[in-house]
Amino acid sequence: MKLTLADTKFLKDSVSIIADLVTEVRFQVTKNGLELIAMDPANVAMVVYKLLSSCFVEYDAKNERTLAINLNDLKQVLRRVKAADTITLENPEAKLKVTLKGKSKREFLLPLIDVEEKEQKVPSLDFKAIVKTDASVLNDAIEDVDIIGESVAFIADSKAFRISSSSDLSQAEVEILADESTSIEAKDATKSKYSIEYLKKMIQGAKLADHVTLSFSKDYPLQLDYTVKDKMQLLFILAPRVDND
Repeated sequence: MKLTLADTKFLKDSVSIIADLVTEVRFQVTKNGLELIAMDPANVAMVVYKLLSSCFVEYDAKNERTLAINLNDLKQVLRRVKAADTITLENPEAKLKVTLKGKSKREFLLPLIDVEEKEQKVPSLDFKAIVKTDASVLNDAIEDVDIIGESVAFIADSKAFRISSSSDLSQAEVEILADESTSIEAKDATKSKYSIEYLKKMIQGAKLADHVTLSFSKDYPLQLDYTVKDKMQLLFILAPRVDND
């Protein structure tokens, strides 16, 4: 196995984002690319990551394999990546070898670990509202409502997508109208609530993709999809916060 990547942000930034949710993961190396499906320890969020073989300048993976690693260890190594570096991943003798090559060549060997053999499957979900917008617009909206509360309500109808949060005395709402940069599919008004704490980690996907697709239904999981065509997909599924009243 030898995988060499020149667009290093697609691995470096992705690992940094995913490591905020999960620590121990299993990468699947297939002929199509590097894949990961993981659930956070609280079973509130799922992350699905695919780095396609077409993103690599060299992709030699004749045999499929699983690489279970501590993501924080890999994150620390990838922090050492410089702007003009390439990253090469190899798998000698139960290790993950990471080579950073630019003006100098640096090699790191990370141990492969035992991760509980619980296969994660992406659930099949049926959404009533689908919003496609600029990732930066969503980030600004989440940062705005974060001032007020710990949960955020997403409300969509055919004309607008609203993001709101409230506390005992305060309220904030951001309205994003359907236009040339935002498309909204929602026949009926749809509303669901989610944790801002988790959302703030997930919207870091804006570092990788200019656009985001949000899919949700009433009191139903949220799906956030950051996709760069022919390169990578970073997808999150977040459980709703359901009011007791």
